[in-house]
Amino acid sequence: MKYTVDKKGFYGKYGGAFVPEMLFPNLDELEKNYNKIINDKEFQNDYNNLLRDYVGRPTPLFFAERLSEKYKCKIYLKREDLCHTGAHKINNTIGQILLAKRLGKKRIIAETGAGQHGVATATVCALKGIECVIYMGAVDIKRQAPNVARMKMLGASVVAAESGSKTLKDATNEAIRDWINNPITTHYIIGSVVGPHPYPDMVAKFQSIVSEEIKAQLLEKENTQNPNYLLANIGGGSNAAGLYYNYLENENVKIISVEAAGEGVKSGKSAATSVLGKTGIIHGSKTLLMQTNDGQIIEPYSISAGLDYPGVGPLHAHLLESKRAEFMSITDSDAMLAGLEVSKLEGIIPAIETAHAFAAFKYLDFKTNDIVVVNFSGRGDKDLDTYIEYFNL
Repeated sequence: MKYTVDKKGFYGKYGGAFVPEMLFPNLDELEKNYNKIINDKEFQNDYNNLLRDYVGRPTPLFFAERLSEKYKCKIYLKREDLCHTGAHKINNTIGQILLAKRLGKKRIIAETGAGQHGVATATVCALKGIECVIYMGAVDIKRQAPNVARMKMLGASVVAAESGSKTLKDATNEAIRDWINNPITTHYIIGSVVGPHPYPDMVAKFQSIVSEEIKAQLLEKENTQNPNYLLANIGGGSNAAGLYYNYLENENVKIISVEAAGEGVKSGKSAATSVLGKTGIIHGSKTLLMQTNDGQIIEPYSISAGLDYPGVGPLHAHLLESKRAEFMSITDSDAMLAGLEVSKLEGIIPAIETAHAFAAFKYLDFKTNDIVVVNFSGRGDKDLDTYIEYFNL
């Protein structure tokens, strides 16, 4: 079974580029140039130097002693929360801003839900002196106020999406409309492994540094490059793609993807695409999508602003269908309790997105010597108001 993208931009039956004719030139330009550019020695030097000196890579692989004791296995945390800006998102935006500059683009647009991708995009635009416009759902703007302030301090314009559920899906719609209207000067930095080809592949490659580092770090700590399990939360799926990338062909390494069940998979307030999704097209890609019988998108819900997306990236749809990955759905309440538990046991406050991954532990049965690597995808600073309100802190 092949898990990487094929020449037409598909993972199995998922992927491709289903876009308005106006965007064909943009995608054609990207597809013809991105592999050549990112494999160029000068690009690689620029990218790796910025990852080291600006982002702070390699991020540590931390043995979580107290969590390991509680769940009776060896739990390692890949500390993406220690990246500059507080999450894994910066790995991708650094790569895409260097790519955009080489393509001669003068303006950057992006979508954001939890705000971490918006902050990471605004950060690299400030670094390289490029105009930046961030689209964000009006609901997310309210619940992620600290990140909105950070984006504005970094010089970005933040535009509220007022349609639909006023969350990530709607912000993406607005960003795509902007791109259609400004195809020549503008590069769209998509923040996850979603959207039309070549974005899912491109973002996964920029995030693959996560699993590349894990191989070397595990070898040093456990005398093996390979864990027994990889565990990540999944919305669109960029942090998960980075964690899995260099292990996809090694089927001895089991993959567990944790999505948001919201108030319950069958509550009508959920984002559990693996259970509720059917094949459809969203934001230029054929994938699994929460939709009605007549193809209308069902509004997703999660307490986490980064997981309330009605679909999943085509790579992850393929991993689900091929059974390469096991999917789990975690409720708001389980995720919030897990976030508090990790904070108290390990002294690290996770983003609520990341807390979903930790909530899976109480439903899993590991052996004592199993090595489990969790992608600690983001820190909880941005979610403190939600934690405070939920727990009456």
